[in-house]
Amino acid sequence: MTQPYRIGFLLWPGLTQLDMTGPAQVLSRMPGAELHFVWKSLEPQPSDCGLPLVPTMRMSHCPQLDMICVPGGAPVAPIMRDAEVLDWLRKQAAGAKLVTSVCTGSLILAAAGLLEGYKAGCYWASGHQLPLFGAEFVAERTVIDRDRITAGGVTSGIDFAFRVIEHLHGRDMAEAVQLALEYDPAPLAGGTPATARPEIVERVRAMMAARIAQREAEIADIAAHRHA
Repeated sequence: MTQPYRIGFLLWPGLTQLDMTGPAQVLSRMPGAELHFVWKSLEPQPSDCGLPLVPTMRMSHCPQLDMICVPGGAPVAPIMRDAEVLDWLRKQAAGAKLVTSVCTGSLILAAAGLLEGYKAGCYWASGHQLPLFGAEFVAERTVIDRDRITAGGVTSGIDFAFRVIEHLHGRDMAEAVQLALEYDPAPLAGGTPATARPEIVERVRAMMAARIAQREAEIADIAAHRHA
């Protein structure tokens, strides 16, 4: 009989829903997977696209998890300052087999001190701030460093979940789940700054400039106060 493998997603208000729902859909097919969506209350929380998401467990009632996963999102700074969340992550990480994140979720892990000395993935426009917390940014879809598995931005979370299954159950199981979900992407070229046309990169950077600048300033302030 397959032993339960408890996976807890931090369901914080304002997260990017695909950062959580993408890997959750994949990981739900893993043998023994027991998924929990954890927050301070059981009230529905807004996601960045307006889709409300409902936690299934309070942080205060959450058992020890085998794997914690922190999704990302644009309004990440308030969560990086939330002492209750950071303390919960530290306590769970101490007993978890895997500590993971998707997109800017790695910045939340970093703020909790859980990526110091580790290589980690992040959203392409934000990963350069990981070194402020002692982590090394690696611009890859999935980054595995010992018991830390971190994904790049948004859609990387799907690839990340298959890598987790492969890590725990082998390639055959990962490919079986892949086929069951008919995951065979054939996207347009240009999903990263390295592969996109230069004019598209500049266009996207311009669109995000004000938001990114504000987030960078907030994260730099968090890092400065942490070291102080």
